[in-house]
Order: sequence, then C-alpha cells, then structure tokens
Amino acid sequence: MTSAFAPTADPGRRSAAGGRRNPTDPHHVGHGGPGGGGPSARGRGTGGPAPKSVVVSYGFWLFILSDIVMFATFFAAYAVLKGNTDGGPTPAGVFGLGNSAVETACLLLSSYAGGAATLAARARNARLFYAAMALTFALGALFIGLEAREFVDLVGRGAGPSRSAFLSSFFALVGCHGLHVSAGLLWLVTMVAQVYAKGFRADILRRFHCWTLFWHALDIVWVGVFTVVYLMGVYA
Repeated sequence: MTSAFAPTADPGRRSAAGGRRNPTDPHHVGHGGPGGGGPSARGRGTGGPAPKSVVVSYGFWLFILSDIVMFATFFAAYAVLKGNTDGGPTPAGVFGLGNSAVETACLLLSSYAGGAATLAARARNARLFYAAMALTFALGALFIGLEAREFVDLVGRGAGPSRSAFLSSFFALVGCHGLHVSAGLLWLVTMVAQVYAKGFRADILRRFHCWTLFWHALDIVWVGVFTVVYLMGVYA
C-alpha cells in the first residue's frame, strides 16, 4: 500500500531519456529539445547554433542602432540651439532648398542603385553588380561634393561653425552625416575590390549585406536632416 505522504514524481527530475526532463536542464537548453540530443545538438532547441549570417546581421544592427542614438543626440542639440544665433545668420537666412534638394535626390537614387547591386549580388551577376556599385559611388560622391561646396560657401559668408551655437550644431549634425557617407564610399570601394578578387563568396556577401544596411540607414538619417534642418529652417 502506498503511503499518502509518499513524494510524487517531479517532472523536473525525470531522466532526459525518452522525452523526460533533465533535473539540471529542465528547459532543454543545449540538449536538442525535449527528446534529448547528441553531441551535435548544441545551442537552444533543435536547430543548433544560429547561422553566421544571422549573428553578423544581428551584431551590425546593434551598431546601426547605436549610430542612430548618436544622431538623435545631434538632432536634439540642433533643436535646442537653432534659435541661439547671437545676432548672426538665422536658418531662414542661411539655408536654401535648391542645393539640399539635389543632395537628397542624389542620396535616395544612390540607395536605389545600392538595392540593384544587392539583387545583382544575389543573382551572381558581376556585370550588373559593378555597374550598380559604380552608380552608387558616383551619386554618393556628388552628394559629398555638394555638401562640401555648401560648407565652403557658408564659411566664406562668415557663417562658420564658430559664429554661433546654431551654426555649431548645424555643422556638427550635417558634417557628421557627411563623414559617415564618406566612410560608406570607402567601404563600397573595398567591397567591389573584394568581389573582383574573390567573387561572391559567402563571407563577402555577409559584409556586403552589412554595407547595404549602413547605406540605407544613412538615407533615413538624411531624410530627417532635410526635414528638420532645411525644410523647417526655411519655412519656420
């Protein structure tokens, strides 16, 4: 006769064999799921460790988000300081929409060309890949040239970054974005060189995927710059 006070079977103390739980691992972390698993079943669940492409993309997304946070601080500083002109030029007196609109068109078209390069890389079409990347580089370089011309013109008119807090925040925000675009262009050149030398290998495609994320993120940031700095500055 079984005692009424006999301990009941704890499902968390059952053997891992036959679908039972392991007392040291009740959630089957690293044991290949409820049925147990062999030495090759590492990682959570039955799939094993995540593919390297997923790990690389996840890590690079963290970098992109940290970069977005940095730009958010520049936007916040500009929003606070844009009225502190110290008797100098105001946003409406400094900015024009013609040059900035051309810059925006160049960067958005370069993003479209970068997307075409992504499709070409997936299809292993080297000719289309090189053509799309060349167009992306040309549009990005034109963007940088127009931005540099704008900065030189502002400094020549006495509206340099040391003139007022407003201009300091403007040069910091737009200049930081321009540095990112310049870095993206250098990265683009290295990606083309790697594809030319080694072809569409898996590791090279992972790096190219990270570049596309970076480039599209710069487009998103620039849309914010064009809206907050130029449009709101001219029509304030």
